[in-house]
Amino acid sequence: MDQALYDPDGGFYRRPEGPAGHFRTSVHASPRFARAVARLLLEVDAALGRPEELALVDVGAGRGELLTGVLAELPDRVRARLRPYGVEIADRPAGLPSTVLWTDEVPRGVTGLLFANEWLDNVPLDAGELDEDGVLRYVEVDTGTGEQRLGEPVSAADAAWAARWWPAEHPGDFVEFGGSRDAAWAHAVAGLERGLAVAVDYGHTADRRPPLGTFAGFRDGREVTPVPDGSCDVTAHVALDSIAVPALHSLWTTQRDALHALGVTGARPSLALASTDPVAYLRALGGAGEGAELTDPAGLGAFGWLVQAVRMPPLEILGGRRAWNP
Repeated sequence: MDQALYDPDGGFYRRPEGPAGHFRTSVHASPRFARAVARLLLEVDAALGRPEELALVDVGAGRGELLTGVLAELPDRVRARLRPYGVEIADRPAGLPSTVLWTDEVPRGVTGLLFANEWLDNVPLDAGELDEDGVLRYVEVDTGTGEQRLGEPVSAADAAWAARWWPAEHPGDFVEFGGSRDAAWAHAVAGLERGLAVAVDYGHTADRRPPLGTFAGFRDGREVTPVPDGSCDVTAHVALDSIAVPALHSLWTTQRDALHALGVTGARPSLALASTDPVAYLRALGGAGEGAELTDPAGLGAFGWLVQAVRMPPLEILGGRRAWNP
């Protein structure tokens, strides 16, 4: 999976068209998503006491679409203090604002908002299956055909992760080992001196693990067999409960609830506006459609948001929504 996605000589995410050439994320669906992130950044800035330098760290930045959108929404007084980072393995895209620092490493010691939208689902991971003798073995995939077979027994670390987060109890039970995602998120969050870390992804928790796994492939806007040969995206849902860094104030909510709190809804404008200002009505109607897509409980609105505070008070705007301690 790592080679298929990130190999310098043909990895899927090295392609010039970027992720937007193959699938649609919330960032691509509507500028309202960037507007919501901008509002969240302003809330973080206020909670931190408006530091002299405010960081916005976009992990898995694609081609900089979210950063560009957020920068356009910020007032000048905040933009003057902002240090935006795009964390991505691909080359710096053309046309990106000059203030953006483009890097393949999460910055360290920064204060502000770290935001990872659909990043963790592409952090490579292994899968396993319980055999007829009750032994949990790795699932191996033929990179030419996509055919699967059982390989060696899993490592002690993966066995321990599965026992804690995704127990395999019956022959044929399938497990997607999340230890690599846990480590990746912990490393990213450790870059914050103070601030808020947000992971947005499609995922699951211990009470709703998918029995057959979630591996999927995407190419040119269509779902395909997830063969790890570099020709398509290879992705798997995230165990959103296991990734949470211990000892931090944590909140898990849905994208629908988070965006509602940040002012994004699918509410239609009043019909009265149609008679007084038809152009404004049509504009508002289009925005309502975009908001409905972002918050659709059967689509993008079902994404999970893991929110973790690092040496800062919890945000009131996102408070009271399914807080938990992992």
